[in-house]
Amino acid sequence: PAERDLPPVTESSPVEWARRNLFSSAFNSVLTLVMGGFVLWAAYRLVTFVFVTAEWEIVQRNLTLFMVGRFPRDELWRMWASLAILATTLGMVGGMVATTEREVALQTGRVVHEGGALGLVRRFWPAILLVVVLLGFTRTLTPLVMTVVVTVLGTIGYRFGRAAPHVVRRRWWLLLSAGLIASVVVLVAAGGVGWNDWTGLHLNLFVTFAGIALAFPLGLLLALGRRSSLPAVRVVCVGFIELFRGVPLITLLLMAQLALGFFLPTYVDPPGLVIRALIVIVIFEGAYIAEIVRGGLQALPRGQVEAAQALGLSPLTIMRRITLPQALRSVIPAMVGQFISLFQDTSLLSTITLLEVLAVSQLVTSQQDFVGQGLQSVTLPFVAFIFWAVSYSMSRESRRLETRLGIGTR
Repeated sequence: PAERDLPPVTESSPVEWARRNLFSSAFNSVLTLVMGGFVLWAAYRLVTFVFVTAEWEIVQRNLTLFMVGRFPRDELWRMWASLAILATTLGMVGGMVATTEREVALQTGRVVHEGGALGLVRRFWPAILLVVVLLGFTRTLTPLVMTVVVTVLGTIGYRFGRAAPHVVRRRWWLLLSAGLIASVVVLVAAGGVGWNDWTGLHLNLFVTFAGIALAFPLGLLLALGRRSSLPAVRVVCVGFIELFRGVPLITLLLMAQLALGFFLPTYVDPPGLVIRALIVIVIFEGAYIAEIVRGGLQALPRGQVEAAQALGLSPLTIMRRITLPQALRSVIPAMVGQFISLFQDTSLLSTITLLEVLAVSQLVTSQQDFVGQGLQSVTLPFVAFIFWAVSYSMSRESRRLETRLGIGTR
């Protein structure tokens, strides 16, 4: 009789889920208890470290150094102006893409759940958490006020993007390119700060996104050249790819620092270290991207190309309309994984004396107020958190794009 008074356990209830997935057998029950205890212990140690034992003063006093390195403090307005341009541009592009997706969904009968502000928080919570943590370390109101201004500009840009006509939305990539160029021009023009003097996290992000923007088209051309029917083009592309894929990135960076001048004429001034590093990264990443794209092209059924040829389509049209879109769609996970690896590899810039964010974490511990205190246990986790937040945000956007495109489901 007592059992009849108990509420029934449905298939979708948390109790039934735990019974089926965590306590389905004696072994699984023991494993769940052991791993649960370990997770609780790790969470306790993490919370204790963050809120009790860690001495965050070194990060608080050097936060600007972590973010922008030796960027002149009287020129920081350029950084905020650049961020405002980027936020407005990305907001407009995001609004254009969202409107286009909605129109396509209505035409195809699919349902698109935008989620509003809460959906944006769920989508970008790692990046939002990073911003909140950085603002928590600030000692003035200026970063908070400027962050609010940049956020408002991004929101306004999103609204304008949603209201843009179809003709403008089709050229969203032109707007994105113009915004990126304008954000760089604000930093360097009219007596600004050239990129050879960019340091800190700013340098990591610049090299990452500039490397992605330049290496992707290079890798695309190399992948198409490797599949070319022209022997000369194919041999050159294969030699390029295999040469630079077979050499470690750190070796190429050291060669760019020490040996590049020997390959240039005496009347040509060698480029700065940042440009040398960017050239090396573009070449190195382009070789890897080429192999990723080639794998996607080879995975396509041959029958689609034969059908397009039977319809009289030109090779360029077949590549642009049929094979390349499907190949790029199928290799999104591998491509984003390579981009995340590129961001993490920017920590190697310190080997050629560039002051990126990891090098800053070592530099600040040698300051007079902090030397000999073993504060690497504070600065290194802080830098690791920055790398995790950016990398995980890229990973989440990759999974969202995979879901929208139906990769692995259709």
